[in-house]
Amino acid sequence: MSDAQKHWADRQERGSFCLMKLTAFGVRVLGRRVLSPVLHGIVLYFFLFGRSARQSAWQYQQCLADWSGYGALRPTRMKVFKQFMAFADSLLDKLDVWNGKLRLEQLEIIDPALLRDQLRGARGQMLVGAHLGNLEVCRALAELGEKVTMNVLVHTKHAERFNRLLGEAGASNLRLIQVSELDPAIMLQLSQRLERGEWLAIAGDRVPLHGGRHVRVDFLGQSAAFPQGPWLLAGLLKCPVNLLFCVKLQGRYRITLEAFSERVQWKRGDREQVIAQWATRYAERLGQYCLQAPYQWFNFYPFWKSDDNASA
Repeated sequence: MSDAQKHWADRQERGSFCLMKLTAFGVRVLGRRVLSPVLHGIVLYFFLFGRSARQSAWQYQQCLADWSGYGALRPTRMKVFKQFMAFADSLLDKLDVWNGKLRLEQLEIIDPALLRDQLRGARGQMLVGAHLGNLEVCRALAELGEKVTMNVLVHTKHAERFNRLLGEAGASNLRLIQVSELDPAIMLQLSQRLERGEWLAIAGDRVPLHGGRHVRVDFLGQSAAFPQGPWLLAGLLKCPVNLLFCVKLQGRYRITLEAFSERVQWKRGDREQVIAQWATRYAERLGQYCLQAPYQWFNFYPFWKSDDNASA
């Protein structure tokens, strides 16, 4: 299997863990000023030699421009480079989050439905986010705000090692749980956590390891695969689903909590259709948030799996 054919999780698993180890080391020893040129150098290397990643960023920017009708968003080499540098900046911001340097007063929280008031409720809920901006600010809500336990559901094989690094960095109320397979043991564990008032957070814009269950929906005007996982979980666990997006605007993070669904439910025979409807609604909202911060969507792989990628 060629590198281009490998699944994003297979390609990025080791790199993500190494980057997190580097960042955790930076938290303890180096600090942002010293680590900044190192991380920017690493990202610059991937920009120069990661042809597939450049093409993927180019295609995303092209789709966003066509879908929105904003010609100013059409990709150029400099704009693709800007997206890579925004990723480096987000990695550095993780330093501040993990090192306790991010305070609630430094954040702008948009919460028209007053969802934060429910964070300490008797039963937990689910937050669906995306690889847009910096979802590490979940910790700002979990650690600094309501002191609620936030369980981040991930597809990585190394969840326990990530958890040890998070613990070393001081994230006591943030835990990663591997959910590559929704087996009975995982479902029971998640249900118990909800009953204890803990919250679940999951990204809705990546198909899990080895493909997993997915549905193809329209995203930015093109057909793309989105995971069924968030909507399957919400239906099986019978919990409310809200959206969480966090983007950096003018040097300050804006966290948006958006009410999405009180309950995802289906009847016998229409589950696939219901899940497709929720995934479609989510993809539409994700597109709108991408317009707020067009260079902060960090999926550097062929998201639409089209052979008609522009050269970058």
